[in-house]
Amino acid sequence: MRSFINKNWQRRMTINYKNITVAGSGVLGSQIAYQTAFKGFNVVVYDINDEAIDRAKERVAKLKPRYQTDLGASEEDVNAATNRMSFTSDLSKAVADADLVIEAIPEVVQIKLDFYKELGKVAPEKTIFATNSSTLLPSQFSEATGRPEKFLALHFANEIWTNNTAEIMGHPGTDSKVFDDLVEFAKAIGMVALPLHKEQPGYILNSLLVPFLEAAQTLLLKEVADPETIDKTWMIATGAPKGPFAILDVVGIKTAYNIAHGKGRAGNEGSAMLANLLKTQYIDKGKLGVETGEGFYKYPNPSYEDPEFLQS
Repeated sequence: MRSFINKNWQRRMTINYKNITVAGSGVLGSQIAYQTAFKGFNVVVYDINDEAIDRAKERVAKLKPRYQTDLGASEEDVNAATNRMSFTSDLSKAVADADLVIEAIPEVVQIKLDFYKELGKVAPEKTIFATNSSTLLPSQFSEATGRPEKFLALHFANEIWTNNTAEIMGHPGTDSKVFDDLVEFAKAIGMVALPLHKEQPGYILNSLLVPFLEAAQTLLLKEVADPETIDKTWMIATGAPKGPFAILDVVGIKTAYNIAHGKGRAGNEGSAMLANLLKTQYIDKGKLGVETGEGFYKYPNPSYEDPEFLQS
């Protein structure tokens, strides 16, 4: 696969983005929106209905004390970030002044295709589109956007304010200036910008992380061991602060389900079985992870944080 980026991406560029729209207000979408506002940009949060918007506002409210604790932000700082944010379920209004749209909607190909077709109709010509897809390639959606040269991927890690990576990945048709501008934007919102030279499913982070998490879930599916034992093994043997199921609770079990469901529909029988397990034993019971207070662990104070967890 040919390289698509300008090798001179390192040069500093003027940030032309002022108005940012984040489409999708789930766990990570809300984080992206708040972090961007915290760094001084005007942010519109879009989601499909008012119920989703209400949940987004609740997520943002919960982020404010995390920024105060983890970053030492003042009350004035966190309130100023909120004041730079607005929320809407009207896509046309959400993108009316957008310089950049960051898409963080579910990891389902058809949902993303439908969204980009609609977005391309209502967004101004100037607007750049960036996907935060965890595992899908920008070239899968570039034509649906109607502006493939202005489309690329901008991928974040969960708990963005401390795990501040931003992977920038174009496709062969991405304009090199758009790529360079997005690198600089990532830096402007406090990220360590990580440019990728070729398309890669899963980028760097998820090329490493997803197989690790899938291996853990396969052990659970085969009833080899329970989540606590699997996590304990990993934590003791490697010194890691979290095991794979603790990580999945942070990421959100719906995301793990969407990845497994997609692979299952493509013919992977093991992934289909895993998707069914996650749906019936967790999602259908409201156990979505940290966000709902229960996933593989109960929150707050999950058992893996207990000092005794690794000692017995």
